[in-house]
Amino acid sequence: MPLSFFSVNLMSEHLLLFLSVLIFAALLVMKVGSRFGVPSLLLFLIMGMVAGADGLGLEFADYEGAEFIGHLAITIIIFTAGLETSLEHTRPILRQGVTLSTAGLLLTILFTGTFIYLVFGGQYGAAALGCFLLPAVMGSTDSASVFAILNDKRLHLRENLAPMLELESGSNDPLAYSATLILIHIITTMQTTAESAGMLVLKGLGIIALQIVIGVAAGLAVGQGARWILNKISLPSVALYSIMILSIGFFANGIATVLHGNGLLALYITAITIGNKVELKRKKEILSFFNGITWLMQLLMFLMLGLLARPSTMLASLGPALLIGLFLMFVARPASVFISLAPYRNLSFKAKLFTSWVGLKGAGPILFALAPVLAGIEGATGIFNTVFLITLFSMVLQGMTLEPFARALNLTYEKDPEVETFGMEIPEEMGLLRDHIVSDDDLSRGRTLRDLSLPHGIRVMMVRRGDRFLVPHGSMSLEKGDRLIIIMGESDD
Repeated sequence: MPLSFFSVNLMSEHLLLFLSVLIFAALLVMKVGSRFGVPSLLLFLIMGMVAGADGLGLEFADYEGAEFIGHLAITIIIFTAGLETSLEHTRPILRQGVTLSTAGLLLTILFTGTFIYLVFGGQYGAAALGCFLLPAVMGSTDSASVFAILNDKRLHLRENLAPMLELESGSNDPLAYSATLILIHIITTMQTTAESAGMLVLKGLGIIALQIVIGVAAGLAVGQGARWILNKISLPSVALYSIMILSIGFFANGIATVLHGNGLLALYITAITIGNKVELKRKKEILSFFNGITWLMQLLMFLMLGLLARPSTMLASLGPALLIGLFLMFVARPASVFISLAPYRNLSFKAKLFTSWVGLKGAGPILFALAPVLAGIEGATGIFNTVFLITLFSMVLQGMTLEPFARALNLTYEKDPEVETFGMEIPEEMGLLRDHIVSDDDLSRGRTLRDLSLPHGIRVMMVRRGDRFLVPHGSMSLEKGDRLIIIMGESDD
């Protein structure tokens, strides 16, 4: 292989050179692929495979390092998702989203695990429990994939579907990861104890419930503490303020884990609290900071997991992955969605049908599939290969059809153009920023700014004419197409 002299690990002197070339190439490929509706994260994954041992020959087999980086990446991705979650938009569908991320996930694991056991028997190790380990690993809807595709496609969905899907995918990763670790613990414990599998499973469900309770409590507590600290403290730059917010998220994750709770869930709840209950100074710039880090984490995680893959060893898993993937997408996911959402009559059949199709897999399931490999579980390599193939299948089939499927179901709408404020930001209590493009109708009343006769409480802050920015005044002559930046608030005149 032309690049086989590279053996990349976390301490390799070639690491920065390798990453810079691979990231640059991935971004160029993403720009081309986006024209054809190919999900960006799928391209990153494929780029990693192309550069890997079975492609260009870059050797990367550091599973422990990959698991560490992947866990760090998904932590930042989930934290950013929580910061961007609006309680105002989420509150009407809170119960639906939570039901999907809990009951929906458990039903998906149950249906898919039963199918694997009946069709493939003990192929995935440890008899029945091994068959349920695989769907636990890949049962969740991957948050990175959902957020990336909804943003890439600029899908505006009816019936509050977007916040519901974002809530589900952001909150079911922690539960899927807990279920994976508990099943691994049960499988390894069965080899050294005479305790029955049924009793171990009941204990495992109790541990998951306890982890959720501790995770929620830790998240709420840290979030309230963060609310007090961030409202009191003042730092000299947005970057430092953003870093402090991220450190609080890491603290929530760490303290919940120390208390044997669900760290990712605590992190997510803390982020939601900060994003909605804290008066963040220059919030737009803070979210921009986190979006940049999130894209970097997503890119690194997908490239790294692609490098770990060995397509030459996956041929044996291709048939099972195809059958399991089809069952998951067309039977298990729809059944779990319709059953778990049955009590909610405010969601139409079309909305539930579309939700069934948004069971996207991504880097999360592949990352979770490293846990059985590191634990030395029987059949772990087969689980990893199967999950990887199902993820590729899901991102191609589901990721590339989300937009046309939503349009076919008439669940999309055209959103009003975003307000152009040219980077200006003001505290919310001062008022709202809006923009207005000068039309012939505006000029019919006179050509000066004064002739517009703006209503009480509205002031023009800036005028953009082509590439020029002009300071407004009453006698200023306006032209058709001028863009006015307007502040709407209280006035004392």
